[in-house]
Amino acid sequence: MKALRTLLLAPALLLTAAACVGTPGPVGNASVPMPAKPVALQSYLGTWYEYARYEAPFQEGCEGVTAEYTLRDDGKIRVVNSCYEGALDGEFRQSTGRAKVVEGSQGAQLKVSFFGPFYGDYWVLDRGEPDADGLYPWSIVGEPSGRYLWLLTREAQPDAATRTLLERRVKELGYDWSLVRMTQQPEG
Repeated sequence: MKALRTLLLAPALLLTAAACVGTPGPVGNASVPMPAKPVALQSYLGTWYEYARYEAPFQEGCEGVTAEYTLRDDGKIRVVNSCYEGALDGEFRQSTGRAKVVEGSQGAQLKVSFFGPFYGDYWVLDRGEPDADGLYPWSIVGEPSGRYLWLLTREAQPDAATRTLLERRVKELGYDWSLVRMTQQPEG
């Protein structure tokens, strides 16, 4: 069970994985809002560092969590989630899946799969404006149940202004901040 749990890494594996590996955590938002802004795929691709999350059974104890999104030849997105089990010097785990943009969602809703035909919801609830490189500097990801939440940044150690902004936006979106677990990331 522990090996399976650590192979399944967030933010991409949502409800389908939770059903397979354990009971999901408490509902942290009973009224999850729809995504606030459209998402341009080219601005979302690349490496993300997990700043914080709601703890999920399939990600329990993961530190140094990253997600890498790249475009596949078939137009879907390759998702590679990585973490270190228990601590930054723990055993390295990685899981590869695929995602597709939900038609009509302006790019803000994806369906993500690590298990064959089973897809989970991945909603980019909010994101920063593109930086000088055309990339979003931060994003807040959730899904309809309100049990899963991820705060992602392009920097392993986001600055104080970004940290404050993320906490404020999470609360404004209706999430219970007391359920947020900070993720350890390597120093710069």
